[in-house]
Amino acid sequence: MATLTTQYFAAFVGIDWGDTKHDFCLQASGADRVESGCIPHRVECIDEWARALHQRFGGPIALALELAKGPIVSALQKYDFFTLFPINPSTLAKYRQAFRPGRAKDDPSDAELALDLLLRHPERFAPLRPQSAAMRSLTSLNEQRRELVGDRIRFTNRLRSALKQYFPQTLDWFEHIDTMLFCDFLTRWPTLPALRRASSKTLEAFFRAHHCGRARLIDQRLKSIRSAVALTDDPGIVMPYRLQAVALVAQLRATLAAIDMLDEEIAALARTLPDFALFDSLPGAGPHLAPRLLAAFGEQRERFRSALEVQQYTGIAPVTERSGKKSWVHWRWQCPTFLRQTFVEWAGQTINKSFWAGAYYRQQRAKGSSYQAAVRALAFKWIRILYRCWQTGQPYNESAYLNALRRRGSPLLGSATLPGSVALSAETT
Repeated sequence: MATLTTQYFAAFVGIDWGDTKHDFCLQASGADRVESGCIPHRVECIDEWARALHQRFGGPIALALELAKGPIVSALQKYDFFTLFPINPSTLAKYRQAFRPGRAKDDPSDAELALDLLLRHPERFAPLRPQSAAMRSLTSLNEQRRELVGDRIRFTNRLRSALKQYFPQTLDWFEHIDTMLFCDFLTRWPTLPALRRASSKTLEAFFRAHHCGRARLIDQRLKSIRSAVALTDDPGIVMPYRLQAVALVAQLRATLAAIDMLDEEIAALARTLPDFALFDSLPGAGPHLAPRLLAAFGEQRERFRSALEVQQYTGIAPVTERSGKKSWVHWRWQCPTFLRQTFVEWAGQTINKSFWAGAYYRQQRAKGSSYQAAVRALAFKWIRILYRCWQTGQPYNESAYLNALRRRGSPLLGSATLPGSVALSAETT
C-alpha cells in the first residue's frame, strides 16, 4: 500500500474534529509557514472551505485527522483531491503528552500536532481507502446489531429485576424472557390478579397461538398459574413496578423487532459479496458470525500482509513487555474490541464443531488456562487458517487440515481417533 512518502501533495492539513466546529492547520508543500483556522460543522461551510483549498492548491491535498469514519470523514471523502490519513487518537494523545507533560490540551494545537505527525513521520501512515459500499454497509449493520443485542440484554436484566419485586412467577413459567411470547404475555397480563381472571381456555388459546402447542407444558403452566400466590399486594410496590415492567416490555419488543430486521438485511447483503461462501462454510459460523467474520477481513487483500498483522490488529495476539530481567505477557489494550469479540465468540463455537479445535481447547485447559485464555489461543490459531483461505480464495476443509496435521505428526492429534470421513480420506490418500 502506498504511504505518504511515495506520493506528492500540494499541501498538508491537520484537522481536529468536533461536533460543532473543526480546527485546522495548513502548510503548503515546500513552505515553512503554518496557517490555522476553524470550519463550522455545516455542510455549506465545509464545501466552501474544500473548494477554496482546491482553487488555491489544485491537488492532491493530504489531510490528517484522528478518526477513520464519522460525519467529517464522510463529508471530506466526496472530494477526489483530498487524501485522508487517519491517525490513532491514542497516538496523537501520546505525541501531545511527550511535549506537554502538564497535559495542556487545545483543539487548534491538536490540529497542529496532527499536521506535525504527518510531516515528520510520513512512513507511519497509510491513506484511507474505503471498501465497497456493500462491505461498509455490512460492517455498520453488524456493529448496529451488536449494540441492539446489548440493549436487549440490558432491558431483560432490568425487566427481570422489576418482576422479582412483584410478579416473580413469570420467570419460572418461561425459560427465556427475551421473546415476543413473553412480551405479549406480560403486556396482556402484567400482574398476577389480572392473570388469575383469565380463563383456562383463553390461556390455552394464547399459548397455542404463539406456537407453544405442547399439551404437557401448557397444562403445567395452567396448574402453576392457578396455584400461584402473590408475592405482595402492597400497591406502593405493585403499581410502580408494573408500570416499569410494561415500559421495559415495550422497549424490549421494539429491540427484538429491530434485531430481526437487521438480521434480514445482513443475510441478504452478505450473500451478494464475493467472499461470503468462504466464511459461510466455516464450522460454527452460522447466520450471525459468518457476516461478522466476512466484514472483519473485508475485501482488500493488500490490507494485511500476514496473518500476524490480523492477529495483532484484532487484539488476539498477546503483547510482551520486557524491562531488564522482567518479562510480562498480556492482552492488547488498544484494538477494535468488536473484532476481537467476533473472533473469540466464533472460536468458542468451533470447540464442538471442529475436531482439532476441540482437541486444542481441551489441551489448553489441561495446561491450566482459563476458558477465555483457551478460546483466545484457539482464535489465534484459527486466524492463521482463515488468512490463508482468504488469500487463496479456497474454502476451509476440515478433512484436509486434519490430514495435514497427521502427516506432520502434530501432537495435537496424539493417539486420538479421527472422525470417520477424515480417517477414510487419509486411507485413500
